[in-house]
Amino acid sequence: MMIRRLLALQIWLAAVAALPVFAQGQPTGLAKATFAAGCFWCTEEAMDKVPGVVATVPGYMGGRAKRPTYEQVVSGTTGHAEVVEVTYDPSKVSYERLLEQFWVNHDPTVIDRQFCDRGAQYRPEIFYYGADQKALAEASKAKWEKEKPFKQPILTPITAAGEFWPAEDYHQDYYKKNPVQYRFYVNGCGRYARLDQLWGKLRK
Repeated sequence: MMIRRLLALQIWLAAVAALPVFAQGQPTGLAKATFAAGCFWCTEEAMDKVPGVVATVPGYMGGRAKRPTYEQVVSGTTGHAEVVEVTYDPSKVSYERLLEQFWVNHDPTVIDRQFCDRGAQYRPEIFYYGADQKALAEASKAKWEKEKPFKQPILTPITAAGEFWPAEDYHQDYYKKNPVQYRFYVNGCGRYARLDQLWGKLRK
């Protein structure tokens, strides 16, 4: 019995000693941001273009149901919006830069729709994490309210982040996996044409 206890203690001590080693293999110093800008395929494409972005994950936020499915969300019954969770390296890209990319890649003049997609699930929205992101998002919105190149008011809300639910696998990197279908959807939906109309040369 004593030998078993000593062995168990040795195993436990070895496991504790190994924890820092495992921790070293995890990315540190990264931050996250979450944006809703209509179809999450398109939001993911826009955010992937920003240097310093480490990962993007389409998903759902802002609703009531737990573990919502795509079919539930697009029915408009759960209250979720299609979003993209962005993991980024603050030493390489700022949250302000991500906000710039967000603004010029959505239509902030409408509520509960984006381009050809209608319904609250396609609403544009900034979901902030903490007081710093909230302040930066509000400052960014105030800036564009003064400098916007269009006449309509900016309606995009800024909301505290809720629980994030990753979308199904086939939605991840959709624009890369299905480039032909994706371009057909984007062009047919008039997304790029409307963005050029709103933002012109400000688009990146």
